[in-house]
Amino acid sequence: IHETNLKKQGMLALTFANESDFDKVQEDDRFDFTDLAQFTPGKPLTVVLIHKDGSKDTIICNHTYNAHQIEWFKAGSALNLIRAQQKK
Repeated sequence: IHETNLKKQGMLALTFANESDFDKVQEDDRFDFTDLAQFTPGKPLTVVLIHKDGSKDTIICNHTYNAHQIEWFKAGSALNLIRAQQKK
């Protein structure tokens, strides 16, 4: 239930496709989600970790979002989506 709550709040709930990629993440990293515009059910996301020194690592992250939950994410939250739908 906690994962669904994150999704409803517009958070991006991901898991590492390769568990060892966890060790690549550094404290001051920035994240570039290179294929977020193509966010679809069942398709992993590519994340580029941009380290403080300018070096980069690319990792793959999995998700369990369905099409409706992706709509929540794109709207910023489930409540934002409901509000937008009520205005129509």
